[in-house]
Parts: sequence; C-alpha cells; structure tokens
Amino acid sequence: MSSLSLRVYASWTDERLLEALLADDRTAFAELYERYWYRVFALAYRKLKSRETAEELVQDLFACLWHKRAQHAIQHLEHYLLTAINRRVIGYLRAHQVRLAYTDYVRHSQQEATQETEHSLAATDLSEAFARAMRHLPEQSRKIFRLSRLEHCTVPEIALQVNLSAKAVEYHLTKSLKLLRSYLRDFVLVTGAFIFLKWPLYALASISQSML
Repeated sequence: MSSLSLRVYASWTDERLLEALLADDRTAFAELYERYWYRVFALAYRKLKSRETAEELVQDLFACLWHKRAQHAIQHLEHYLLTAINRRVIGYLRAHQVRLAYTDYVRHSQQEATQETEHSLAATDLSEAFARAMRHLPEQSRKIFRLSRLEHCTVPEIALQVNLSAKAVEYHLTKSLKLLRSYLRDFVLVTGAFIFLKWPLYALASISQSML
C-alpha cells in the first residue's frame, strides 16, 4: 500500500476507521493500532511496572479487537480501549495474587508435611527403642511392667498374679522405670528427639505394645 493511502487512513476519524474495521479492512485496523497502542500500553505499564506483561496484555486486547470486530459495538474507541486494558490489568493482578497465595499455601503445606513425617519417623524410632529397652528388663520385671502399664492392673492385682508382695511389685516397677529411662536417655540424646523426653513411659508403652 502506498504512503499516500496510509496518509489517507491517518486522516480518518475513529468512527470512520471503525466502520472500515467492520468491513474487514486491515489497513484501518493497522491505523487504529498505531493511533492508540502507546496510550493503552502506557496505562498498562503504569499499573503493572512490567514492560513485558503490559505488552502482552496490549497485544491481546488488539488481537481481540480484530478477531471479534463484528461483535463489538464501540461508540468511543479511546474510552473503550482504556477501559478494556484496565480490566485486563485488574484481572491479571488478581490472578497473580491468587498464584502467589497458592504458591505460599503449597510451600507451607509441604513444610508441614515434612515436619509431620519427621515427627512420625521420630515417634516410630523412639517406640522401637522403647521396645528394645523392654527386652533388656528381667523377665519378672518386664511382666510386672506390662501388667501395670499396658493392662492397667493395680499393685494388689499384680501381686496376686505374680505371687509377690505389694512392696516387691512396687520395687520391680521402680527398678523398671529407672532402667527404661536410662536406656531411652541415650537414644534421645543421639537422635535429638528432645520433644519425647516429656512423654510418660506409660504412653510409650502403649505405643510400643504391638512391638513387644
């Protein structure tokens, strides 16, 4: 197309260019683009502070203007374009915030899952250590400890079952507790599982019941 023809389109009003656009006139569209792209881009860039993103949104807007030219009922072109790019910018920013929030959520969830896994593994290791410690107890002490901590028998009830005095049962329980704490102290210090120091031994006994 000659430069004379281009100058003719440049002299047309927006209304005439829009009429030509509806008639599939590509040159009219090119003139509209050259006339308004920078104003549209400047608005997008001012809000986004990203040249690349602003250019993408502007290109998308003008592509939509061409491909859906028959569907538009535009009265004032500049107002239409600036309103349309503003909506696209707002939509992009909202989507960006959602992506950031989702990324933070995923990162936080992964951290929590990792911590839960570590705690679960530590609890499993500690219960296994407790089971091994129980196997180091003398048979009579181990039996009395199980009756007390796992079956929740009272001292008199245990005394009847093992045919010992109540004082002897209490002696076995005290001795068992001291030995178990001694065995587990080394494990806790080596693994760094300090949180489990606060666990009562009867709780560990319940966890480890299936391992004994």
